[in-house]
Parts: sequence; structure tokens; C-alpha cells
Amino acid sequence: MAREQRSYKSTQRTRKGAVTTFGSRTDVGCVRDHNEDSLIVTPPLFAVADGMGGHAAGEVASEIAVNVLAEFAPKDLDGAVLEHAVEEANREIIRAAHDGRGRDGMGTTMTACMLENERLLIAQVGDSRAYLLHQGKLQQLTRDHSLMTDMIEAGQLTPEEARHHPQRSVITRALGSDPHTRPDMYEINVETGDRLLVCSDGLSSMIRDEQIEATMRRVRDPQRCASQLVNEAIAAGGHDNVTVIVADVTGFAEKRRKKMARKTKLSVALVFVLLLAILGGTAWGVHTWLHTTAYLGNDNGKVAVYSGVPADVFGMPLHSQVETTDVNVSDLQPGTAARLQDGIRVDTLDAANDLVQQYRDEAAQHNKAEG
Repeated sequence: MAREQRSYKSTQRTRKGAVTTFGSRTDVGCVRDHNEDSLIVTPPLFAVADGMGGHAAGEVASEIAVNVLAEFAPKDLDGAVLEHAVEEANREIIRAAHDGRGRDGMGTTMTACMLENERLLIAQVGDSRAYLLHQGKLQQLTRDHSLMTDMIEAGQLTPEEARHHPQRSVITRALGSDPHTRPDMYEINVETGDRLLVCSDGLSSMIRDEQIEATMRRVRDPQRCASQLVNEAIAAGGHDNVTVIVADVTGFAEKRRKKMARKTKLSVALVFVLLLAILGGTAWGVHTWLHTTAYLGNDNGKVAVYSGVPADVFGMPLHSQVETTDVNVSDLQPGTAARLQDGIRVDTLDAANDLVQQYRDEAAQHNKAEG
């Protein structure tokens, strides 16, 4: 017989700025001939219902439960509204047993979780469980409504004895049995990096919490983690339908990421503006300096005045010629004439003109002496 299995692909879903990453899988197991589990994976709502009653009645009960829950569940985390939704699911199952949609005695567990930012709300009836992996340690958040839990708390059984007890499947509270049934309610603060697990007892009765913890720590992708947990329950015997939902608590991580991205963009923009200012200031300073500093050079035997400095950068000259004077280089002192080949630097054009006049006077005296 081929096993019936359904998977809900690992998804990121955004709602009011919160991003939820989750994965889920349900499988008929190795013994049952049909799957009586139902589930909801519509963030912020995650729920597992494990039906009972035989002859497909359990499947009807669990399906009614999740449909009614989806209809009446709050849009935001509201404990009173979520509790009312579960109670309405209970009443609808009872009505269905009487109007022919189901069978007398059918019922279902219900563990409904709402996860938003760093708050977790749980409504629970029966023995389907909610766990939280916090800082690498797994903790059971819900209390099973079962005969075994009552006997363990009364000191009549150890947890190990309860795993093999012939009445280990007897539950003490379920939807569909009593019109006055109310769920246990939990409201818990969680942290970014935590991981929520919601599962039917087809998982928790087949593998120990230590093994569940190890898998949830090891397999980081929530869909792969959900599938791996189901595979491990099946490998251990798969005596019951098994349904698993894994949801990662992202909390305010997305808001922090966006805030950090905005800060980074602003920082980059500020650095860019400062860099432009520095480059602009540097360019202005260099431009000013090149147009105020000057030097004298030799232009075909005449003393010439240049603005800037006698140099090139990447093939671009850092100077321009202002004028070629009437002073002959040959009329200057040999040392002065030699220095003109490399350029005689001065601070300003006025200083250059003064030096030209000095050379002109020296040349005139030299020519007069020779005449």
C-alpha cells in the first residue's frame, strides 16, 4: 500500500512587515490505511488536528476543526478570539456528528499556534504538542490531555513506562466530546532564532524528545527539518499518522535588517558626499595653486613666464604659458641660463614679472659693459 503524504513547501510569507519561514509534512505512516490528521500553515496561524473515531470519522472531525479554526481565528494575536475559534470548532464537530456529516463519537485533538514577531499564542486540546527550540534546547510548551500524563503527574508511572503502556493512546480531552470543552491557553515570549514545532502524537510517540531536538538543531531549512522528522518517525515504526510543522521565529530580524540597510545606505551616501567634498576641495585648491604659482623658463632663447609648475600628470601639463619676454637667455649669467632649462619657480606671477625685470636690468648692464 502506498503511503499518503502531503508536504507544504518551505515558504517565506510576509505579513505586516514580519517574515515567517516554515515547512510542514503529513504522512499516513506505516500502519493506518488513511490519514486522519489535518493541519493549517497560514502564518501567523499554524495548527495540527489529530482525528479519532475510525471509519474516516476522525478525518472528518479534524478537517472540520481546521476549517472552522481558519474561519474564526483572529487576524492578529488575540487569546480570547483564538479560544473562541477552538470552542466553535468543538461545537461544529458535535453538530456534524448529529446531522450525518460524521459519526457519533468522532473527535479530534487541536493544537493551534499563532506566531508573530516575538510573541507566541497557543490554544490546545488533546495530545498534539507544541515545542520550542530555544538556544539549542527543546522544551515542550503544552501539557498532554492524556491518561498517561495524569498517571505520571500522580506518580503512578514513569515517563519511560508510559511510552509502552497499553493505554498510552487514551486522551482525556478532545474536541467533539463535550460542548463545554475549552482549550488550554498559553501566551509566550519567544526570541529571534527560536524554532517552533507543532506535531501530532505520531511524532512524539515514535521518537524521543532528544532525537527531535538533535534533528531540529541539525537541519536548518524548516521544510527539510519537517520532512526529516516525519522520516524518523516512520523509520521507528510509523504506527500512527504523523504530522509536523516547523516554523522559525524571525521576530524583528527583518525590521532590524531593513533599518541596518537604511543606515548603511545613509553611511555610504555620507561617505560619498564627503569624498566628493574632499575631491572638490582638493581640485579647487590645486586649481587655485596652479593659477597663482609661476615659474620662468626658456622659450627659444627668450625668457618666458608660465603659470603653474613645470611638470605633467598622466600626460597633462600642469602649466600654461603667460608670455614670452624680450629678455634674451644669452644675456643672462650662465648659472641663471642653466636654471631656466628646468624652470625657475616663484610664488606668484607678480614675483615672476619682478624677476623678469631684474633679468632685463642685468642684461642691459651686461650689454652696456660690452659696448
